[in-house]
Amino acid sequence: MFRTIVCGSAGKMGRRICALIEEDKEMQLVGAVEAKGSQFIGQDVGILIGSQPIGISVKSDLKDVIDDGEVIIEFTAPDATLEHVRIAADNKKPIVIGTTGLKDEQVKEIEKFSAIIPIVLAPNMSLGVNMLFKLVKEAAKILGEDYDIEIVEMHHRFKVDAPSGTALKLAEYAAEGLGVSLEEVGVFGRKGLVGERKTKEIGIMSLRGGDVVGDHTVVFAGLGERIELTHKASSRDTFARGSIRAAKWIVDKVPGLYSMQDVLGLN
Repeated sequence: MFRTIVCGSAGKMGRRICALIEEDKEMQLVGAVEAKGSQFIGQDVGILIGSQPIGISVKSDLKDVIDDGEVIIEFTAPDATLEHVRIAADNKKPIVIGTTGLKDEQVKEIEKFSAIIPIVLAPNMSLGVNMLFKLVKEAAKILGEDYDIEIVEMHHRFKVDAPSGTALKLAEYAAEGLGVSLEEVGVFGRKGLVGERKTKEIGIMSLRGGDVVGDHTVVFAGLGERIELTHKASSRDTFARGSIRAAKWIVDKVPGLYSMQDVLGLN
């Protein structure tokens, strides 16, 4: 049994992860953490996920439960994520991070901790999206500069960061396929007289509305034809199951920074 702690347990993703861990014969939920001041602190996780009490209450500090677990699944906010990674490193516990909206300097700090513990850092943990990453890179490499690349993502109205971490990663893979840096060719939205589209430009557009779980389309537009690669998520369980798969995979790994491509054997 993989003794697992979930940080961000009261969020939409956290609740589904907790519920699926409870159903998984190889997993055991031993800790649940939420932000200090949350109304869910002290509540039984079983009640939180709409089931019967399971005897595990939501805590406000990872340190209170860190000794009970052997792996951590993290879906919170960037600042909280960094704090939890520090605690995980201090206690030599592997961690799976699904938090999005991390800044470059925060990712670099996480990379430093990966010298101490194994870390899976992934903006999207679904098998389908990770296949899409691979396909986009290959398509960009094959099609080259003759095809304009545009990425459109849509999420629910409550998502706080834009563009999505998945859209950014898609853009990075597309840029890698073209042999360029996203920092040099990325265009995040357009307005006004922006001029003619530049060669190798990669556009990233964000839509927000309703309860959309997550839609991503990468368009390769050539003269006379257009290729579109699309992934649409209809349930958060896709991402929750991916995070659980990553947690099982990382438990016995050596320190390092891993991706879902590593977990799924796509690298």
